[in-house]
Amino acid sequence: MSPRRTDPRTRSTLVDIAAGLLAGEGPQALSARRVAAEAGSSTMAVYTNFGGMSGLVREMVHEGFARLEAYFSQVAATGDPVADMALLGRAYRRNALTNPHLYAVMFGGANPAGFSLNAEDRQYGRYTLGTVVECATRCIEAGRFDSGDAELVAHQLWTAVHGLVTLELGEYLIEPCNAGVVFEAQLIGLMVGAGDDVESAVRSVRSSRTRLATELGDPDPDE
Repeated sequence: MSPRRTDPRTRSTLVDIAAGLLAGEGPQALSARRVAAEAGSSTMAVYTNFGGMSGLVREMVHEGFARLEAYFSQVAATGDPVADMALLGRAYRRNALTNPHLYAVMFGGANPAGFSLNAEDRQYGRYTLGTVVECATRCIEAGRFDSGDAELVAHQLWTAVHGLVTLELGEYLIEPCNAGVVFEAQLIGLMVGAGDDVESAVRSVRSSRTRLATELGDPDPDE
């Protein structure tokens, strides 16, 4: 007998529901019965698609990073690598705002206690950082960033943007220093900190903002 085929739309729905339950109600809300009920399906859907709840929890992490990679993949490499880098930062933030529940699971903001996540699961999405490392390399080669370790630069940029996004999702950034205001200033500061001159950094960051809708297909969250 051939294995039962799974519907990718059902998988995505179950993942989103489980992530929402985990973020909103905690790990006690995670059960095959509850997830299936929220999806309007039977518990068999959880077992058919993921082999059980532990598989569903792992899939939340994998799916979260897959969606981040999908955003990153839309950022084209251009003759202005600093603008490309700023747009990667915007893509990171946009993914988090679009998928806040998955974002919380990806980085431990929602702890799936009782379900096993190993180190490999936690580090699953680190390959997405390769896109940022490649862009940092181009920034260095173009003389826009100081010579140095592109991977270290990528990590510094990642941790900085991640920190802002985490505060934004927690609704800590309010007027007059709301997330949009802080984020624009942060992008410029990060590029200058990496070695770019202020005038060029401002120009590139502004350019990245105009590319947001055309390349990522999303409106600017700050407009």
